[in-house]
Amino acid sequence: MIQALFFLHLFLQRQAVAPQGAAPARVLLQSGIAAENRNDLDRALAEFRKAAELDPSSPEVLLRLGDAYMKKHDAAEAIAPLKRAAGLNPGSVPIQQLLGYALLAQGYAAEAIPHLETARDPGALGIAQLENDEPAKAMVNLQSALESDPDNPDLLFYVSRAATAAGSQSTDKLLAAFPSSARAHQTRGQGYHQMKMIPEAVKEYEQAIAIRPDLPGLHLELGEIYAGRTEWPKAEEQFRAETKSQPGSAEAAFRLGDALVQEGKMKEAAEELRRSDSLHPNMPETLYAMGRALAAADASAAEQALTSVLKIEQNTSLAAQADLLLASIHRKQGKSALASREMEDYRRIQGLRGQ
Repeated sequence: MIQALFFLHLFLQRQAVAPQGAAPARVLLQSGIAAENRNDLDRALAEFRKAAELDPSSPEVLLRLGDAYMKKHDAAEAIAPLKRAAGLNPGSVPIQQLLGYALLAQGYAAEAIPHLETARDPGALGIAQLENDEPAKAMVNLQSALESDPDNPDLLFYVSRAATAAGSQSTDKLLAAFPSSARAHQTRGQGYHQMKMIPEAVKEYEQAIAIRPDLPGLHLELGEIYAGRTEWPKAEEQFRAETKSQPGSAEAAFRLGDALVQEGKMKEAAEELRRSDSLHPNMPETLYAMGRALAAADASAAEQALTSVLKIEQNTSLAAQADLLLASIHRKQGKSALASREMEDYRRIQGLRGQ
């Protein structure tokens, strides 16, 4: 995958190097270039090797030889001539760049870094830094490269890897340096939750909350654990605490409203869901939960909320559920034609989703 990124670069953009070899070497060099232009890499390699034997002090010949090896996917053989070329012409960006590529392709990340720094190649430099266990530095360079080439799958892959590695390093430092802090307990709680070790996760969150009860996110995350286990009263308690400390959080208001719907507290749920919608308008999950909360008490408002869901969501499971709830509301209103239409849409979406 590294080489796939390497060959996106234009290797043939070479610096002019004054010919230093004898005339026979120059003839061989030109013959090799002609063979390379015909995609006859085996002939090109043979010519470049002969030219290097005749004129071992020519950076141009050595660069062409190393480049031909790289095009043959033989980075191991490319390193020696490229190192000689770099020694003869250390200021050459193409030589430094290609030597960095060859070293990195062979796993010599630390050795590749200074050459890629000289070449000012942020993409390859970021990969080398990541392989050298420097994810924070790698992120800076990989993001810079991604700005110039946003749809490069290799860059996207390495940015993701660097972010994960940087996060892991930060987590390790947090747990090692501050094991009794609220953030350490929160981090361990997140880990236990991912491993589905729920009692251990709950204990860690409770310890974090005991240390810093107003820390944003703690009550929300603990509430989500309870919600996942359908322990709605406990979830409501945590979401309510989060909305108290974070009244501007649309997510906390939504989570509280949804928990209240699950408990059948529809009036209070509708109030929280309206507040969530005012903080972050037109979130389909919020609108659907609002439709559920209002269905019995205010059918018109519920219909409006659910219709808004269907304007945003199309052919999704949430759209299907909105159609199903709208059909129920219309049926209770005696609007059988509308109810039938919503049921048809519900069945159509279910069919598309293979359900």
